[in-house]
Amino acid sequence: MICVSIGRSRHKHMLAEHAHLVEQGAELVELRLDYISSRVNIQRLLKDRPCATVITVRREQDGGKFTGSEDARLMMLREAIANGVEYVDLEDDIAGKIPRFGKTKRIISYHNFRNTPDNLREVHDRMKALDADIVKIATMANQPHDDLRVLEMMQESDCPTIGMCMGDIGTPSRILGPKFGAPFTYATFHHERALAPGQLSYDQMVNVFRHNNINSKSAVYGVVADPVGHSLSPQIHNAAFGAAGIDAVYVPFRVPFDVLGQFVEDVPRLGIKGLSVTIPHKEAISKFLTKVDPAVKGIGAVNTVLFKGEEVLGYNTDYKAAMDCLEHALGGAVLPGQTSPLQDKKVLVLGAGGVSRAVMYGLQRRGAKVTIASRTKQRAQYLADTFGGKCIEWAARHVPADIIVNCTPVGMHPNVDESPFNKSNLKPTMVVFDTVYNPESTLLLKEARSHGCRVVTGVEMFIRQAALQFLLFTGQEASEPLMRETLKRAIGPVKY
Repeated sequence: MICVSIGRSRHKHMLAEHAHLVEQGAELVELRLDYISSRVNIQRLLKDRPCATVITVRREQDGGKFTGSEDARLMMLREAIANGVEYVDLEDDIAGKIPRFGKTKRIISYHNFRNTPDNLREVHDRMKALDADIVKIATMANQPHDDLRVLEMMQESDCPTIGMCMGDIGTPSRILGPKFGAPFTYATFHHERALAPGQLSYDQMVNVFRHNNINSKSAVYGVVADPVGHSLSPQIHNAAFGAAGIDAVYVPFRVPFDVLGQFVEDVPRLGIKGLSVTIPHKEAISKFLTKVDPAVKGIGAVNTVLFKGEEVLGYNTDYKAAMDCLEHALGGAVLPGQTSPLQDKKVLVLGAGGVSRAVMYGLQRRGAKVTIASRTKQRAQYLADTFGGKCIEWAARHVPADIIVNCTPVGMHPNVDESPFNKSNLKPTMVVFDTVYNPESTLLLKEARSHGCRVVTGVEMFIRQAALQFLLFTGQEASEPLMRETLKRAIGPVKY
């Protein structure tokens, strides 16, 4: 179950949002009285409440907005109990001052906005002893291992416990609560009005992560990156799981580079079965693998990892997805034994990151003549030496080519007015492939279309590589049309 937090300055807005949430399916709502700017009328807020309610009056020191006297705050909490509210949230230092009364259940809460303390279990035991119906512990995650500590504390408790880590590193703990025994978790009314760092909206929890379907047996998949908030992989994979009736959830894991090893060590305890891997981990993850497919050996970069017993298996679906996109643009799929239409084509690759490695590997195997340019010439030269291409200076990148492949982030949201290639050098005979998928119609592709070029969007590559990942994860074919529709809806309308 999800408790949706409402923090509005006026009673009528709080009441309206409460009613709206129930219409959307919410079963539990938290009214944050510390957000109300006028004298609080608790009877008005509770009289005709459409669903079970938690009353909270949070002080500034605990991340709230209440600035009045402590006596006044305690009086509000007592009044809510007297009016029969279903739950009241009491910080640990005041729990002894608010006696149990009627049927109101007591949520005894602890907030730490600095870290997740080493003595987490001691904190929990102290909270439990304060006549708690539910213990709520919210701490700041400074590393992904904090999520695991909080989730396992919650799972092993003999008292109903809500454990959450704040911040974007803590997002997995909010999503995975049901798997680890949380009676409910918290979400905000709207994603732009989070009441705590890293809090997701009710819509995201329900419609992206399918939170109400998560249970102790749900398999966990995810994307590992830093940063990870921009990733749209959770939208498409979770939609595909839902359509296929698979009991699984796909979670964004923000993993700083220096703790990747610890995260991989934690994977079994988190129930993770597979991961998508992106910047900055595509090369670093290799040291933790026990087996890799031939493409990974050739590319030296991984974008998919499976965990099977003691085995940690690495794959690269970027390579095949990119080649499928280009070959389709040049005339269609290539059957086994046929010569690729990429044979002898002059291809200019822009960028020297992980995607470039996959593209260069695929082009080499298909007999293309590749030139690579990057602002970091040393990396470009290494890729050229590794895959048999030619390296040129970034400033000299406007060379004649049959195909241009942009593997840089230039043109990615929010810098949508940038292009890595001068439009005056585009020719109608060219195929222009931009691996950026947000926006789908980058400035490079808009200018290529206006010059009569054939174009390949990053959306097509993204969907193809994701579908290949889904097959590796589940052994089932994904619905590519559903993935494509979900991704385009998440990105927003295309503007040409």
